[in-house]
Amino acid sequence: MINTYEIDPLQDVRWLPLLTRHSHSTVFHTPAWLSALKQTYGYAVSALTTSAPGEDLKNAVVFCRVQSWLTGRRVVSVPFADHCTPLVNRAEEFECLLSTLQRECEGRKRSYIEIRSVSDRRERARGFSESGRFHLHRLDLRPSLDELFNGLHPSCIRRRLARALKERFVYEEGRSEDLLQKFYQLAILTRRRQYLPPQPLAWFRNLIRSLGEQLKLRVISLSGKPAAAIMTIQFQRTMTYKYGFSDSRFHPLGSMQLLLWKAIEEAKTAELSEFDMGRTDWTNEGLATFKDRWGCRRFNITHLRYPAITTRLERASLRTSLAKPLFAWAPDTILTVAGNLLYRHMA
Repeated sequence: MINTYEIDPLQDVRWLPLLTRHSHSTVFHTPAWLSALKQTYGYAVSALTTSAPGEDLKNAVVFCRVQSWLTGRRVVSVPFADHCTPLVNRAEEFECLLSTLQRECEGRKRSYIEIRSVSDRRERARGFSESGRFHLHRLDLRPSLDELFNGLHPSCIRRRLARALKERFVYEEGRSEDLLQKFYQLAILTRRRQYLPPQPLAWFRNLIRSLGEQLKLRVISLSGKPAAAIMTIQFQRTMTYKYGFSDSRFHPLGSMQLLLWKAIEEAKTAELSEFDMGRTDWTNEGLATFKDRWGCRRFNITHLRYPAITTRLERASLRTSLAKPLFAWAPDTILTVAGNLLYRHMA
């Protein structure tokens, strides 16, 4: 029988070397991301490995224990990440680590476990079933910048970029409080349009504090009004587009296309190998097609849940559980309060 050991990835000095070595590691595995989760939402962060104390880490599954009076007690790998593939190389390791987590559910300490993985490991996850499915779009940055530009959709991307370059957009980047306020102003506007509250401002502040120079806010404005903003995070040789918000009045001017292209140019200049354009809901074909038009390749993200369910669950959505008019017409202060109260329960 293989032994498993629980470790603290925020404190264990072996954690970062494992991330450096493992091909599946992403920013969502890093102490910086996990620390921001703990600071903002109070989640208990942990990881399981088959490597004994004193040995180099060979594998791990990182997760948060979420305790919510509203949505139950569960294990999630990991909250608010687009994906967090287990850092394992062999099926036996994966089975062993998941078996340890399963015993938490069997002892009624947790209602369920959810693993969010790019790799399709359903055949190895006994007792688990699919609870959600998403697209992941990744852009290969190895071609030249000219080749990347020529791979863009001629009308939906290149023509919008040409339009944006004719406008008098003011571009800013960094991590300042002023940029964060512009970013969050657009977050409120976008989430209202989606009938949802915005994420807590503290979440974005903690990400900036934890990730430091790895993170960048990019904002463009026109006539003094913020038009669009994105957050990108660099980890190893990948730049990840994590959040994007906009004022829809500026969409015809190519505001988001301009921001994304600037980020891709910077990633190419830094000699990165990949631009991760993030997760898209399986049913949101419009957004998936938009990302396709950048020359991205689609991958599948599968959410695996234990105990197994007989039918695939559609991800719970605030827009279906709470009244749309509240978020469509409520003052900004009410929206932000709602986000502060609700997001910790929606991991």
